[in-house]
Amino acid sequence: MALTSKTGAPEASPGATPPGSRTPRGFVERTAAWSMAHRRITLLGWVAAVVLAYGMSILTGVQSQEDEDGLTGQSAVAERLLDNADFADQGVENVLIQSRDGDLADAKADAVVGALRDRYGAVDTVRTVGEPLRAEDGRSVLLPVRLDLEQKGSEEERHPKAAVEPMLDATEAVGKDHPDLRVEQLGKGSLTRELSTHLQADFQRAEYISVPVTLLILVVAFGALLAAGIPVLLGVTAVVFALGLSGVTSLLLPVDENQASLILLMGLAVGVDYSLFYLRRQREERAAGHDADVSLHIAAATSGRAVLVSGGTVIVAMAGMFLSGSMLFSSLALGTILVVAVAVLGSLTALPAALAALGDRIDRPRIPLLWRRTKVSGESRFWSGVLRPVLKVPSAAAVAGVLAMLVLAYPALDMKLKMPGDEELPRDYAIMQTYDRVVEAFPSEGTAHAVVVEATESRAPEVERLLTGLHRTAVDTGRFVKAGEPDLAVSADGTVTRLELHVEGEAGDTEARETLELLRDDLAPGALEGRNLEQWAVGGATAFTVDFSATLEERLPLVIGFVMLLCLAIMLLAFRSPLLALVTGVLNVLSVVSAYGVLVLVFQNEWAEGILGFESNGAVVSWLPLILFVVLFGLSMDYHVFVLSRVREGVLRGDSPREAIRHGILTSAGVVTTAAVIMVAVFAVFATLSTLEMKQLGVGLAVAILLDATLIRGVLLPSVLALLGDRAWREPRWLRKLPAVSHD
Repeated sequence: MALTSKTGAPEASPGATPPGSRTPRGFVERTAAWSMAHRRITLLGWVAAVVLAYGMSILTGVQSQEDEDGLTGQSAVAERLLDNADFADQGVENVLIQSRDGDLADAKADAVVGALRDRYGAVDTVRTVGEPLRAEDGRSVLLPVRLDLEQKGSEEERHPKAAVEPMLDATEAVGKDHPDLRVEQLGKGSLTRELSTHLQADFQRAEYISVPVTLLILVVAFGALLAAGIPVLLGVTAVVFALGLSGVTSLLLPVDENQASLILLMGLAVGVDYSLFYLRRQREERAAGHDADVSLHIAAATSGRAVLVSGGTVIVAMAGMFLSGSMLFSSLALGTILVVAVAVLGSLTALPAALAALGDRIDRPRIPLLWRRTKVSGESRFWSGVLRPVLKVPSAAAVAGVLAMLVLAYPALDMKLKMPGDEELPRDYAIMQTYDRVVEAFPSEGTAHAVVVEATESRAPEVERLLTGLHRTAVDTGRFVKAGEPDLAVSADGTVTRLELHVEGEAGDTEARETLELLRDDLAPGALEGRNLEQWAVGGATAFTVDFSATLEERLPLVIGFVMLLCLAIMLLAFRSPLLALVTGVLNVLSVVSAYGVLVLVFQNEWAEGILGFESNGAVVSWLPLILFVVLFGLSMDYHVFVLSRVREGVLRGDSPREAIRHGILTSAGVVTTAAVIMVAVFAVFATLSTLEMKQLGVGLAVAILLDATLIRGVLLPSVLALLGDRAWREPRWLRKLPAVSHD
């Protein structure tokens, strides 16, 4: 923080004059002082706010994003046209009847189909049961069933995920009556329902594992149960508070399915971090001889300001996602901003109030062996050994550190992006095993490009002729699956017509991408342009990936520029040094691109599949680079703000630059190391979850934080600061006219 007077001269270090002996100055210290003086009101207010926010979300419900909300480009146009139209095959569930061994006799198949019809006749959410389709393999039959999505009830109750449940029960009952057959169901409703079940189980598992692991690490770090429990309590209440707020705000911005996981991940990370900053500084001041009240004021004047600046930087970084042009990123950005803002609020109010209420009881009950271990010097012996050669030969240390980071980052040059489709969900999901069997028996049920045309009702026959001709031309190229009749569907009002052109392989394969390009650039324009149609578009799973990745490539420079400029501006105002702001930006970018490189090594190849339990799709999830950049750029600021604040205090005391670096880094080593261990542990838990997105997010965050807390903080930052010397802290004249984050 900038500890300068209005004339530019250094003020005394916050620890030099006990704040308890003077009137608290600055927003942070005054807020903490009020909270400590009114501790009961503050704590009751915090609990009431958490309960109220969560209760409001229960009353309002949580509005989830629809498929088209996460789409861009032509795929978004196609999906919206389909969503606003009423098709006869909308809400269709396909029931697979398959012999486990040998052919399926016609009589047996007819008997099972008849049993299914009888069962479905008693299900209110089933509208019609179609005619069975027999596969060429002689052992499989597919029965299409249309759900009634126009029944009375709320929008949530009319969603395929909710409407499909009674039908699933009926299907399961028939399957139990015929154990020699597979009687399984596949459709949007059943797939979404099972995916939601697994995601909810993943979220609960992450919560059940990460909270105890965090508590255990803190018990080891502090040697006392209350000291360990307070940070966890702040993190958990911040998560619950933010989940409640996100439910309310979903009325304006529907939530993405990954938002809750990101809120949990970020809430625990920053909530615990901010508490650590306070607790460590309070302990340090108590060990220096200050009483409990004075120690808390000093913690507010130093660590509290570090929390405010680092939290503000994380929020600014997250806000960059609003420029991505995608509602998916907007939802993730809003969730993260909410949980970080809540964690900062709790750190400035509820945390000092709780610490004031507990006083020295914060160190009770003590764990004997662990407590003695924590009663050590304020400087880390391990990091002292690391820093000695770094400060002795800073140029060599800087070169070695940069080279190490660049080696890790090098594989990122070969990064391939892909949006995981339904076909890439884990194969231990029962419905994905059904998916594989359906696609194997009925290839036309696999990957398809959807050509969607909107025209007036009177032109529906003409549109059908045009699309039939397009189907014939496409099949003649030899690149699409041959079919006797085109897969055409017309909406109930005759204004929207859909043609599905099937291709072999998965949606993200090269063949699917090439046929999409052929269809969009050549075949579809040749058949549809110049026909005075209202609009047309080519969508589908492959189009989703291609359009999403193209939007990211277009918007990523804008997001990166926005995040870097605003974060560096905050650092500039906080530390009054352009060189420090520039160094922070460069080091943060190094940690991010190194994490990209590790992601490519782990997930674009197959060597880690057995370790992490996934099947490589040869790519990195399309939205991860942007998410990782903004999250890591923001989180890295936590360490830099905290460490640089401690180094700055030494500079203001009159220490030599190298002594200030040594003392600042060594005295902050304990809290930074503990915070990093907790973050890496929490993020690593997400690497064990079932979906590919969460595994990649967990690994990317864990690797970047590990690098930031070791190579960046222990080698590169001190070596660069040593090379810069006094210049690192020099304030240009033009900066003195700008407002500062000061004590005044």
